[in-house]
Amino acid sequence: MFEVHRSSFKYWLNHPEELTAKTIELHSRIREMFRLSNGSAGSRTISTMVTRSGIDLSRYGARKAMQHLDLVSNQPSKPKYKKAHNEHLAVPNLLNRQFDVAAPNQIWCGDVTYIWIGNRWAYLAVVLDLYSRKPVGWALSLSPDSHLTSKALLLAYERRGKPKGVMFHSDQGMHYTSQKFRQS
Repeated sequence: MFEVHRSSFKYWLNHPEELTAKTIELHSRIREMFRLSNGSAGSRTISTMVTRSGIDLSRYGARKAMQHLDLVSNQPSKPKYKKAHNEHLAVPNLLNRQFDVAAPNQIWCGDVTYIWIGNRWAYLAVVLDLYSRKPVGWALSLSPDSHLTSKALLLAYERRGKPKGVMFHSDQGMHYTSQKFRQS
């Protein structure tokens, strides 16, 4: 009638869920750890946190308890970038994937990435010298704009002794093709 197998019903009937003091303590510890993570911890993290606090808990036990307590991990969404499919008219791609460089300070590349810093995203702009493949300039900001990329390029320029004739290559994102960045 309820589309439940007889064996499942009998198992449920013979194994009622008992709330012991140990179970109540475990559930309260899981709720506490979940709250400390601001709702972002999943079963693996919860199991690690609870185990470190003195109660052994596998990730499968944590998952089962989290399901029972209706705790769902809520990860912050990643920033969304628009993908450019065409070359920018004012900033042509002069490098054309020729990444072999004979000397330092000939070609620099730049990119921006995002880093989770506790309760929000921060953005890191890095400038690499393609000869050494090492960072020569960087900047960190809470917004991915032309000011951020300009600061990273200016730091690279200052740290490398203001070299002349350096080609700068990027993914042609909006913070690299903006008029503000091109004038810096």
